[in-house]
Amino acid sequence: MTFPSTPGRFTRRDIRIADLGQPDSLLHTYAWMQLARTADNRILDLFRQGLIKGTVTGGQGNEALIVPLALLADKAVDVVSFSHRGLGGHLVWSGHLGDHLCQYFANGGSPTKGREGNIHHGDPANRSLPMISHLGIMLSNVIGGTDSQRRLGRPAVGFAFFGDGSSSTGDIHESLNLAAVLSVPVVFVIENNQYAYSTPISEQFVSANLFERAKGYGMEGFAMDCRDPAQVLQTLGAAIERARSTGRPLLIEAHTFRLRGHAAYDTCDYMKPGEAEAILAQDPLPKFRAQLAAAGHGAQLDTIDAEVAAFIEATIKASLALAPASPDGMLEEVYAPAVAPIQWQATPAAPQNLTLAQALTLGLRKILTERPESLVLGQDIGAYGGAFKVTEGLVEDFGRPRVLSTPLCESASTGYALGLATNAHRPIEEFQFADFSTDATTQIVLNAATYHFRAGQKCPVVFRLPCGGGLTFGSFHSQELESAFLSFPGLKALYPSNPQDAFNALLAAYEDDNPVILFEHKGLYRRGKHPVKWDPNYRSIWEPAKLRSGNDATIVTYGEMVLLAGEACEYLAGEYEKTFDLFDLRALAPLKLDAIKASLARTGRLVVIHEGRRTHGFGAELVARLTEEHFASLKAAPLRIAALDLPVPFAPELEAVYRPSKDKIVDAIAAWLG
Repeated sequence: MTFPSTPGRFTRRDIRIADLGQPDSLLHTYAWMQLARTADNRILDLFRQGLIKGTVTGGQGNEALIVPLALLADKAVDVVSFSHRGLGGHLVWSGHLGDHLCQYFANGGSPTKGREGNIHHGDPANRSLPMISHLGIMLSNVIGGTDSQRRLGRPAVGFAFFGDGSSSTGDIHESLNLAAVLSVPVVFVIENNQYAYSTPISEQFVSANLFERAKGYGMEGFAMDCRDPAQVLQTLGAAIERARSTGRPLLIEAHTFRLRGHAAYDTCDYMKPGEAEAILAQDPLPKFRAQLAAAGHGAQLDTIDAEVAAFIEATIKASLALAPASPDGMLEEVYAPAVAPIQWQATPAAPQNLTLAQALTLGLRKILTERPESLVLGQDIGAYGGAFKVTEGLVEDFGRPRVLSTPLCESASTGYALGLATNAHRPIEEFQFADFSTDATTQIVLNAATYHFRAGQKCPVVFRLPCGGGLTFGSFHSQELESAFLSFPGLKALYPSNPQDAFNALLAAYEDDNPVILFEHKGLYRRGKHPVKWDPNYRSIWEPAKLRSGNDATIVTYGEMVLLAGEACEYLAGEYEKTFDLFDLRALAPLKLDAIKASLARTGRLVVIHEGRRTHGFGAELVARLTEEHFASLKAAPLRIAALDLPVPFAPELEAVYRPSKDKIVDAIAAWLG
């Protein structure tokens, strides 16, 4: 596509610390502020004309914060995630004005191909992480991205923005604490414009000084008035240098202004009479221009203003001429493309008799040994070795930077892992129990799972989820969550049922460029030992495994139910002379069902067994996928065997009634076959 040439002054996107206070630096700052302000105003006009859909959240009044910070950042190494008032930051950080305008138009020139809302875009290739609307979520991503850069020896600083309203969210606390504990130099910026949409700060918190919260995290904190861009440059310049040199995070409460309400549809009728006018009177941009004009730079300012106006209008015209966004590739680009296998060492060459838990430990050890970009994180995974001892001995051999016990903060830990994964690392995160991953649901299903679709960014991270019941752990330590997680697109999932498959699954998940959930049934961790060795065909884990052959029905299952189904098949063959094709699904997403469909076409009968609850369970999806093409040729209605529709009970006698068992499977299939 062809956009107008960028004026020369806007090809320079930096201000050096040594030049702060110089007239050229101040004029340069003004030019970028004027570009951001004029662009935001024109975007609002275009929205009102119906040329921009959805809505727009302008940064008018925020330029005196965002532009100086973006100009002072080192765009070659630093990491940022701008908020929805950060157009000026996006403009400075990277790309042509036309790229950013096309994002609002959601046309063929949109950097996200029209798949993401206007200001949510970023530039992950240049470490500008795209925001999501769930406030506070992106802070931990910036921590991970910054730490990834630091692990590579680059003197990066991160910049994470949140408003006075989102300062009330739990993710803010988790992230500030995590950055402090890990000593990651992130500059956290509270954009305090006195309102969270329509809620004033007096109704949000009691403390008048948000920056004082920094004391509780052992980091520096201070407030900054954003009425004078020259002073903002000086203050930010010194703060950024401190963070870069000390390697410590800091918190800045930036008192800024919201001149246009929360968004284009905001009527501001919740404000007191005269309040909006009083805020407008404090607008930093015209005051800054007046100061520069009084210093004798009037002619240069006029030139800048004219140049900005002409550039924006020409770019708008070129952007509007582009074709609409195309739906081509949407389904294919939910996942990042397949990659070549990692050149693993062919070890262990000799079989080792291991439990499933030990096979996972062996896989983790192999990954940490052979892949320098890998790391393992989670709660209590260091000296303690994890809740189920899967990481036992790893921190002693590989050290804390590679085997990282995190604070109790599932959401921030997961966001941190995503930041690592979108830069240059491949993290493996262990949740103590699958149940606790629900605290990180937004990070997993709305952030990680959508990264490639909305930003073209691979996100190679493995989530290890110890799941399943049968161990008398009760409702909060026994969940099967595959149906919940996999109802969201963009995630892959493996569920091994034996030690060799667990070893293979960990390697296959690790080398995939997408977020992969590895479901690990706790009841299988120590259910006997079996031979485990290097398997050059480890990628076959993405296909179902056929475990038995028969004629009377096709049985599909996964996880611990594979063992119970096998026992049931053995009994039915001996007592009823009924035989079955038995498949271990292994890969839950993406589903590859061709072999199972071929079996079903031959047997004409389908049984699906899973431990999760029956209603909305994963079995319903399997039944639909397997029967929708050949429903008329079935000899009987499909049979689903699953848990009861109630919370997981605690007492063993109650849990036994709740879950499928060998006897229940036998009885259900025998009655179904008649």
